[in-house]
Amino acid sequence: MSVAEQANLIASTKLSPVDLVQLYLDRIEKYDNILHSWITVCGDQALAEARQVEADIAAGKYRGPLHGIPFGVKDQIKTKGVRTTMASIIADDFGSEEDATVVAKLKSAGAILLGKNNMHEFGKGSSINFHYGEPRNPWNMEYEASHSSTGSGVSVAAGLISFSIGEDTGGSVRGPAWANGVVGIRPTFGRVSRYGGLMYAWTQDTFGPITRTVGDNALILAAIAGQDPKDQLTSNEAVPDYAKMLNGDIKGLKLGLVREMSTGQELHPDVYKSLTNALAILRDLGAEIEEISLPKAKYAVPLQMLTSDADGAAMFLENWFRTDWDKFDQGTRTRIGAAALIPASIYNRAMRGRALIRNEILESFKTYNGLLSLMNFIPPMKRGDSVEKLDSQNDVAQRMFKSRRICSYPFSVANVPALSVPSGFTDKDVPMSIQVASRPFGEDIVYRVAHAYEQATDWHRRHPDLDQTVLPASPGVKQ
Repeated sequence: MSVAEQANLIASTKLSPVDLVQLYLDRIEKYDNILHSWITVCGDQALAEARQVEADIAAGKYRGPLHGIPFGVKDQIKTKGVRTTMASIIADDFGSEEDATVVAKLKSAGAILLGKNNMHEFGKGSSINFHYGEPRNPWNMEYEASHSSTGSGVSVAAGLISFSIGEDTGGSVRGPAWANGVVGIRPTFGRVSRYGGLMYAWTQDTFGPITRTVGDNALILAAIAGQDPKDQLTSNEAVPDYAKMLNGDIKGLKLGLVREMSTGQELHPDVYKSLTNALAILRDLGAEIEEISLPKAKYAVPLQMLTSDADGAAMFLENWFRTDWDKFDQGTRTRIGAAALIPASIYNRAMRGRALIRNEILESFKTYNGLLSLMNFIPPMKRGDSVEKLDSQNDVAQRMFKSRRICSYPFSVANVPALSVPSGFTDKDVPMSIQVASRPFGEDIVYRVAHAYEQATDWHRRHPDLDQTVLPASPGVKQ
């Protein structure tokens, strides 16, 4: 059931927020010892809040469509009274004295915090070990669940929460959405306050919702977006009601299919088929699609990695790296240790390179309303082929490493909105996605295109049968 459907039932008192919270708690208890999508679940607190919400609604104090809706947040987002671990063992709590702005806004709208979702240590997708268990793909346990905001993607796809707030540096919202068959947006940089978040890369990180549908995503983004005096990098650009813009006609919209992010020798046949079908549907809906080239896009991968890791090294060196070196995961330690040696002159040149990529992408919006690409040239990998094994001889892992990043990093370094929306499944029943991007603060266009496509398909109506995919794996699959 979507957030919008839950909201309608709650508003009409046909669905009890208490029952909804309890449903999720029961499902978490049944499945999450295998899926590992949660680090901290605050069940008693959530039930108490749900009872208060129910009383408020009965008294005529209904706040709107998020009133009574349970949510989770990636465990790098601070929550008052609930620990924030960053999925690390360096400290049990990195701060629980106040809510991050995104959490405060959701609570103000009446949403109920259910807990903190699992993630790669410090949000680095290169980490190897999950200290709180490896999140598993609910569609097929043999395949990866992607990186960083992994628990958020898994919990939404598995029906363990209504929605979750993730964080995206180079694809950490869009990637888990892709691998788990749900919707995730990286908003325009500055669209959403990052106050109260433990940021890895201050020049790129942004929070974004992971949801089951495009409509839900638009609803959540409107609730968390806007200028925040506590975050000077937030924009004063007005926040539209994205949900009211979803049904706009896409007939005549000009969309550019980015060649460098949709074709190549790594392109898997199933992915090619899903992309071809998606383009045909969008054309049938009236969109005018042309293939375009963004030749500088390929340089986004090294430039994004260099600058984000240098940002991270500055943060870690200032705080825990010198004193807690041995407690860091090997992958995190390797990348941060190397990034700490990057000279300022190289960092400066990399930032100038990022500006060139951004300018090239922005120039395309003078001709096109939006851009289209894949989320990855190949489907989610088998877990044994994971790039996180850091095996340079693993051909499948290297293909994933290159294709995942060339599809997501360009829009990250350009700091423009980009959304992952499901586009089908492989014969192994693992999801695939396409990506829609637009100009800065062009989330309305992104949502219009993605929603029109979604409504013309039924991918968002498919959900994993956890009794078939998860429970049979319980005794025999390494967890």
